[in-house]
Amino acid sequence: MKPIVGIFAHPDDEVFGPGGTLAKFAQEGRDVYLISVTNGDAGMNSSGKAGDLGKIRREEMQASAKILGIKEVFFLEYKDGTLSNNLYHEIAGKIQAILEKLQPEIILTMEPRGVSGHLDHIAVSMISSYVFERMPAIKEIWYYALTEEFRAGRPPYFIYFPPGYKVTEINKTVSIQSVWEKKVAAMHQHKTQAHDMEKLLGQFMKFPKEENFLIAERPIEDTE
Repeated sequence: MKPIVGIFAHPDDEVFGPGGTLAKFAQEGRDVYLISVTNGDAGMNSSGKAGDLGKIRREEMQASAKILGIKEVFFLEYKDGTLSNNLYHEIAGKIQAILEKLQPEIILTMEPRGVSGHLDHIAVSMISSYVFERMPAIKEIWYYALTEEFRAGRPPYFIYFPPGYKVTEINKTVSIQSVWEKKVAAMHQHKTQAHDMEKLLGQFMKFPKEENFLIAERPIEDTE
């Protein structure tokens, strides 16, 4: 079986997003890898641990990834909050180089609105889409998405906090009941982000243990 690769902007996106799905892939015997474009060095630190925030958050992601069953994490080490047009092609080239070595069947990232509206999330979603279009060996790209109902229960986070998706727009829902405890344990590894983790986990607890995706597949070639 070919690998699965998750591509995200920051440490914690892997488990505050589709961590359950990543854990299920690993549980099923798939090799799962992660790419984190930034180190999350511009975020808050709720852990009380002193030191370089980027280094601490990389360590947190490694601990989270171990619980989820991730084989390896690649850090591109861009500065948190700086992903923009002038970096798109450079980042895309680095991601593509990793994917060419791994030869994944599926890649996962955030949906095009970035889930929370975070501009780094949006940039990485766009870059992942760009790379997907240029690598025909990758069969599917899965975009992690929130439903309208879930989104309605969360307070605004950025200037623009995008709406969730209608149930009819979601084309894959993954039950994560069997790996729920792993997801929770992995979330708790991100101690610097406890301010977000506690709120998000409280919201998760109100809904079924599942994760939703928009999926783009390769068109089936007509061989006739």
